[in-house]
Amino acid sequence: MNIPRSCGVILHIVSLPSPYGIGDLGPSAFRFADFLAAGSIRFWQILPLNYTDEGSGFSPYSGLSAFAGNPFMISPELLHEEGLLDEQDLRIKKPFSDTSVDYPAVVGFKKGLFDAAYSRFENGASPAMRRDFDQFCEENRNWLADYALYMALKTRFGGKPWYEWPEQYRTRQKEALQSAQTECADDLTKQQFLQFLFFRQWNHLKAYCEEKQIRFIGDLPFYVGYDSSDVWAHPQYFKLDKERKPELVAGVPPDYFSETGQLWGMPIFDWATLKKEGYSWWLDRIEQNLKMFGLLRLDHFRAFAAYWEVPATEKTAIRGKWVEGPGNDFFIQLKKRFPDLPFIAEDLGEIDQPVRDLMSRFSLPGMRVLQFAFGDDMPRSGYVPHHHVPDSVVYTGTHDNNTIVGWYENDLGKKGRQRLAAYLGRKLKKGTIHEEMIRLALQSVGRLAIFPLQDLLGLGQEAIMNKPSTTKGNWSWRFTEAQLNQQAAARIRTWLHFYDREGEFEVPKKGGGKKKTGQNRSDKTVKA
Repeated sequence: MNIPRSCGVILHIVSLPSPYGIGDLGPSAFRFADFLAAGSIRFWQILPLNYTDEGSGFSPYSGLSAFAGNPFMISPELLHEEGLLDEQDLRIKKPFSDTSVDYPAVVGFKKGLFDAAYSRFENGASPAMRRDFDQFCEENRNWLADYALYMALKTRFGGKPWYEWPEQYRTRQKEALQSAQTECADDLTKQQFLQFLFFRQWNHLKAYCEEKQIRFIGDLPFYVGYDSSDVWAHPQYFKLDKERKPELVAGVPPDYFSETGQLWGMPIFDWATLKKEGYSWWLDRIEQNLKMFGLLRLDHFRAFAAYWEVPATEKTAIRGKWVEGPGNDFFIQLKKRFPDLPFIAEDLGEIDQPVRDLMSRFSLPGMRVLQFAFGDDMPRSGYVPHHHVPDSVVYTGTHDNNTIVGWYENDLGKKGRQRLAAYLGRKLKKGTIHEEMIRLALQSVGRLAIFPLQDLLGLGQEAIMNKPSTTKGNWSWRFTEAQLNQQAAARIRTWLHFYDREGEFEVPKKGGGKKKTGQNRSDKTVKA
């Protein structure tokens, strides 16, 4: 892991403040970057930016495309700055909640904005923006054309998943698709336009963060949703029957989170076919993510060694079985294309020796979650700080965990609290437990320490981002502008100084050599 000893914060884009019901890539994202820079925090870890819908419970881990960005993260304010919306478009009839995302309401509101922005683009875009749009479409043609057609047809058929479309479209019959491209031409261009806007705004935010010495950590889901442009366009890469229905689906066996396991329902990859094609789809997918992020967390990493597959007819994940994954062969090809292997292996859950061997062979850092450290096996647990290693990433918790305050109050239990107090050598107070655990993470020899923003703010379990094995009420938590202040930035900056986590990055100069960046505020600021 070729990074300096440093620190990061987990915050999904949707959790940012915004008057439009959902966090976006606009002014509040830039202000949050300012906050991170003021606190000497070098990494901003986010959840997948995939386009999600109601069919998946708006889960970013089951998107409509493995390549497309979520258009509902597009900032209306930045569209206004570019002349694609006027002030009247930005008026909100009914205020949105400041603390949670009402996805159906957001979708309805923003679709109206997108219609207005697209109309202005079609009728009056500058030559420069049109050139940028055409260049974007050309550079992303390997996935964008199928995605845009999929979305246009999904709209045409009332939002139904592709496997409920008429047969000629469901099975991608050539004449039907050719006709659809003509009949849906305007909607095809609109879908491409929304992706252009998303990546345009993302790249501006990324550039701003890099100037402030902040790098993004992306999150790559292992599976893709059944109702996705990827499965529709490439059914040969998945274990489907002759009717293109899943024969087997993804999940995990009973674990810490669920007595019946977790039945995710995504289709299983056909790794034999993928191997014959040199894993080209997977490598392109990873390349797309590495263009966006400096470091990438490989979610559900253990599935590269072996994955849990469940017959599609089952109602729970109990009656599944372990099947060997692509393993060494896949990572050999991956290393040829990405020699540095800038990945974090999400090695949580049921981990066996083949998983550890795969990580060791390719020098991939794993995760050390402190919430898992103080159970009955505490002295020997790999999560407890005295067993951490430098090439690891230590977390107070992840998006799948309770907050530290919620964990301490509701999950840890009396014995666990006693073990934690004995380990730290002092009596613990409920009001400061989040600070105790953050400092414990920062003290670790793990080169990178990360905590959710909820833990920095000391929030309780009302701020949980996701409850595994549940489908409702997730992915909606948001913070408010009033919860962040200069005092919080100063406090974390002091801690990072004590624990030698103020590392800065070396970046190439345009004319060769290296220089440090991020010493001064960018001259170009984004106004609220």
